[in-house]
Amino acid sequence: MSALSADLAASRSHTLRVTAHFDGARLLGPRLAIVNPPLWEIGHVGWFQERWCLRWRADGSLAESILPGADRLYDSSTVAHDTRWDLPLPSLAATQAYLTEVLERVLERTEKEADNEQLAYFVRLATLHEDMHAEAFCYTHQTLGYPEPEFGVRVKTNRYPDPELFFPGGVLRMGAERDTKEFVFDNEKWAHDVVVAPFRIDARPVSNREYRDYVEQGGGRMPRYWRRMDGEWQERRFERWRPLDPDEPVRHVDWNEAQAYCRWKGRRLPSEAEWQMAASRMQWGEVWEWTASAFAPFPGFSADPYTDYSQPWFHTHKVLRGASFATPRRLVRPAFRNFYMAERGDVFTGFRTCRMDSA
Repeated sequence: MSALSADLAASRSHTLRVTAHFDGARLLGPRLAIVNPPLWEIGHVGWFQERWCLRWRADGSLAESILPGADRLYDSSTVAHDTRWDLPLPSLAATQAYLTEVLERVLERTEKEADNEQLAYFVRLATLHEDMHAEAFCYTHQTLGYPEPEFGVRVKTNRYPDPELFFPGGVLRMGAERDTKEFVFDNEKWAHDVVVAPFRIDARPVSNREYRDYVEQGGGRMPRYWRRMDGEWQERRFERWRPLDPDEPVRHVDWNEAQAYCRWKGRRLPSEAEWQMAASRMQWGEVWEWTASAFAPFPGFSADPYTDYSQPWFHTHKVLRGASFATPRRLVRPAFRNFYMAERGDVFTGFRTCRMDSA
């Protein structure tokens, strides 16, 4: 099996692990703006893979799905979020059978058409798309207080002797080079130079201890999923309340809350260029990290065939960099641009602070 096929199969295995707790009433769950009904989202993963790897034609048209009416059920671009709980969705067993058949057909085609670069692009797109949804399933578990899913390798916290790192600035090359052979999302196209002034940045994300001190000193409110019981700070991790670990990065903080903390400390959020320049020297990978940057196209941007991946969200979302403990490792690259609305703190988000160097 090729590496491309192996990653696709591994992504599906991971999806099955993180969705194992969805059954009974949990297959739909409550109607909330920040989650999808799990049964719909599982089907959407298979639909996306089939659409781009089996049905898509070069002229933009689509062949028929192996599941009748699939587009009316699972096309996230046309099926309004609030209606997804009311759709005539197939049963979990039927949905899983659909995903299995799609995967088998895609793997067969990938091995037969090993030199098909267009197919290889879409297989990689489908793999990473499924990885993103696997992490989103973990968000759903946290939001709804479901048992902790199995997400595999975890990032361990390292202790840094120096709390702050200095960078002299300079010219940073951001974005993908046009001759790259690696898969990149369209929002990373294309490479351009960014001038970065000297700055200092935290070596690690803001910790629970630091954020607790901020709350206790009246700087702001406690994050969602925190509480104080009998004088002890606690945090809900999935379905369980546990003592707050002071050394772990604070998580479930939205962009506005991160900005408020930075103001209280007399600092600011780093730009995405500063974050990327610092990535090789600082600790990251436990929480997605807010940057000060609005999500906007790079110079020379044009949408890839999946036009709704980036373009509809420009100028309304904020850029996050890094990864979280639940991010599949295939997605972890310092250049990867994640993006969410500023008020989203339900995801595994944290932040670090930064300041201009005045030395």
